[in-house]
Amino acid sequence: MTTTTPANPEAPGPHPEAAATLPAQAVERHPAAAEYADPELQWLHTVRSADPRQLTVRAVIAGMAIGAVMCLSNIYVFFKTGWSMGVTITAAILAYALFRMAQAAGIVRNPLTALENNALTTVASGAGFMTGGGNMAAFGALLMVTTARPDPTAMIAWFGAIAALGVFTAIPIKRQLINREALPFPTGRATAETLRAIHSDSAGEGNVQARALGLGGAFAALVALLRDAKADWIPWNLPDKFAIPGTFAGRPLADWTLGLKTEVVMLGAGALMSFRTAWSLLLGALLTYLALAPALLANKAIAGPGYKAIVQWTVWPGAAILVASGLMSFALDYKSVARSFSGMGQAFSRDAAAQQDPLADVECPGWWFPAGYVVIGPIVVVLMTWLFQIPLWAGVVAVPLAIVMGFVASRVTGETDVTPTKALGPVTQLLYGVMTPGNLSGNIMSANVTGGIGLHAADLLTTLKTGWLLGGNPRAQFYAQLFGVIAGAAVVVPAFNILIPDPAVLGSDEWPAPSCLVWAGVSKAFAGGTGALDGGKLDAIWVGLALGVALVLLEKFAPPKLRAWIPSPAGLGIAMVVPGSNSIAMFLGALGVWWLQRRRPAMAQRYAVPVASGLIAGESLMGVAIALLIVAGVLHK
Repeated sequence: MTTTTPANPEAPGPHPEAAATLPAQAVERHPAAAEYADPELQWLHTVRSADPRQLTVRAVIAGMAIGAVMCLSNIYVFFKTGWSMGVTITAAILAYALFRMAQAAGIVRNPLTALENNALTTVASGAGFMTGGGNMAAFGALLMVTTARPDPTAMIAWFGAIAALGVFTAIPIKRQLINREALPFPTGRATAETLRAIHSDSAGEGNVQARALGLGGAFAALVALLRDAKADWIPWNLPDKFAIPGTFAGRPLADWTLGLKTEVVMLGAGALMSFRTAWSLLLGALLTYLALAPALLANKAIAGPGYKAIVQWTVWPGAAILVASGLMSFALDYKSVARSFSGMGQAFSRDAAAQQDPLADVECPGWWFPAGYVVIGPIVVVLMTWLFQIPLWAGVVAVPLAIVMGFVASRVTGETDVTPTKALGPVTQLLYGVMTPGNLSGNIMSANVTGGIGLHAADLLTTLKTGWLLGGNPRAQFYAQLFGVIAGAAVVVPAFNILIPDPAVLGSDEWPAPSCLVWAGVSKAFAGGTGALDGGKLDAIWVGLALGVALVLLEKFAPPKLRAWIPSPAGLGIAMVVPGSNSIAMFLGALGVWWLQRRRPAMAQRYAVPVASGLIAGESLMGVAIALLIVAGVLHK
């Protein structure tokens, strides 16, 4: 997702109470910026807000509710596309709109402030991102490679404990990464700018964006209702997809998974990604389903056409591209990794001046970090041993490993806005493949520990960046994230069981679950070895590994003008494990935004994100509602 931020978003505001609502340009010009050598003192005296209305009861309740809804939406999108969508900007706009309506109806008296919305958005982010960090990828992969379905209550505790450890992991590195080094955390900056814009008294921007989000959501919900609500008393349904005329290799294009889907959630997902990723998806789909798949069928390497038969083969090179590109990107960012380890020493060392800490009243005390691990760490180890038969000693190893991975993931996210789950997950799977060979479930879920802790640490730091720019209270945001974790953990497992009652549908055209396929494939390779794979698949893995590395190196060292034309390894890899129709739909969504950005850049800046977010939320929430009605017997599949 492309966002526009001011040239100097770190600069403070001229008055604590006004910092949250003044335009960034006014903040940037304030002369007080040069008065303080210590950036923390500068923030304390020129940006920090004294407004106590931040983590209010209504912000917590509304944030948990919105976050739970966003979590439902993200589950739906994740199993369709393999991605989890951003939460903070959508939650901020939605909260603004809901409180404006509640105020107009006389339900609430005081308007929602920018800092209150910041706390609310932090709660929502903690809940909405419960699908990330490998949580749903690992859970889905677990059900694909084993027949056992863990107890739902135990899995709620599992996801909640991992996320909470991630929140505590952010404590010792927050001040180093945000206060002192001022890492950009681009999504956090974009959210701060959104909050400034929608809460500005003069702009009216909040109403415009909220209306756009609502219209997009209503349209998507209507399409999903017409397509998926099936009953004897409903005479007609919108088709799942429209066929593209023509044949290839003697078969209709539909046999090669190519068509025009009526799932507008794909259009919304495409609208939020970069155009480079989107055209790489289209390129990957054409190469996979019009070149590789027909050749595989002609050589009898696959049983027949159709998504399920094709993806059982293409998942191997696709996973190899994703893993190799993730690890190579991670390796090339060695400076960030090195700074992570040097920063660890700074994070844990405090001189005598710490006793006179001017931010002691607003920052989280350092001792909260070890205390959190002392309390929650044993819970994670016990659950690893009980649920996934991981030896106790191997479970104990996972905790300090997760801390290191969490620190690394947080810094990389701060510098690039990408949490390296695709790199850290396979590293953990490789380590546990060596330590506990043959344990498929343990291999998958150990990577869930490091990925989940890394993601939730990075997520809290991203929202703390927003608060830092607006003058918010970081300790209040820490509490807010924990409230969100509670809501997300309570929702994510029941929602999964409702949407995916039979794990056999994972990897199908209806629920492609590409990330689950990748995690399961990597786990099988590391836990059981590659001996069971035929030579063709092994060759494809080597080609995928080489291609993933080569594309990252090209992107890193190619001249800037050529980089836009180098295919995205993420786009190519995902295209090999989702139906071609999904890639086409996401490309069309990105193409529309790309065209609008060139013809009407101001309109694109104002409407692209809220409309796309509305399309995603509208269809996914209607999909959840229809699933509930099917369970209740009102509708049928």
